[in-house]
Amino acid sequence: MADEVLTSRDGAVLTITFNRPEVYNAFNRALHEALHEALAEAEDTSVRCVVVTGAGKGFCAGQDLKEFGAVSESISEALETTYHPNVRLVRSLAKPVLAAVNGPAAGAGLSFACACDLRVAAESATFVPGFIGIGLVPDAGGTWFVHRLLGFARALEWMSSNRRLSAAEALEWGLVSEVVPDDAFGARVSELAAEWADRPTLAIGRTKRLFEHAYAASLDEQLALEARLQQESVGTQDFSEGVTAFLEKRAPRFTGT
Repeated sequence: MADEVLTSRDGAVLTITFNRPEVYNAFNRALHEALHEALAEAEDTSVRCVVVTGAGKGFCAGQDLKEFGAVSESISEALETTYHPNVRLVRSLAKPVLAAVNGPAAGAGLSFACACDLRVAAESATFVPGFIGIGLVPDAGGTWFVHRLLGFARALEWMSSNRRLSAAEALEWGLVSEVVPDDAFGARVSELAAEWADRPTLAIGRTKRLFEHAYAASLDEQLALEARLQQESVGTQDFSEGVTAFLEKRAPRFTGT
């Protein structure tokens, strides 16, 4: 794996770190390729929670505009070979993906943070749409995710204004679930990731799938998928352990199986 992305393991938690701190971890092709490898590694069943964060002072500043000007194919082709596969991989992972937003998230970096299942922010983090500031429209799924997180009216207004949101404002809006002082951020992220990794991973993955399906499904279609995935879930070791722990009045010890 290229140095543009670093990975590390702490038990069942895989941390993926964008590693171009000199440019606030802006995306280039090498970073996309290394990120794809890291997300493929995250598919391993021994990984029960994935953390995505940035090296240095930023989460991700979006596209590296120096490389953007040198794109040889059409922009639509470039998006399909760089951003789109990684966004799809994040959404297909049957486990929680936590964006640990340690600093500015802008443009496609904001889109990618919103593609993750949950976001926790350091106090110094900021969130900037970015695209409209240079006359572009959001990409990398930005409109799809932000619309669902914030609702149509607020999402359209924000993404069309280029307004910089503070971490506190992002929390108020529901864009992030928690804001942590900078000096405690790393420890809190590790704590949260461990908590998620201890939960019944298969059930979380299926719940994630159900919420994805619900956007376009009829009620009958949703009920049918719930019933099918529930049938699959009752055959897991985690279900057996959960029921046993409940009856024994103790905390369950889930294994993700």
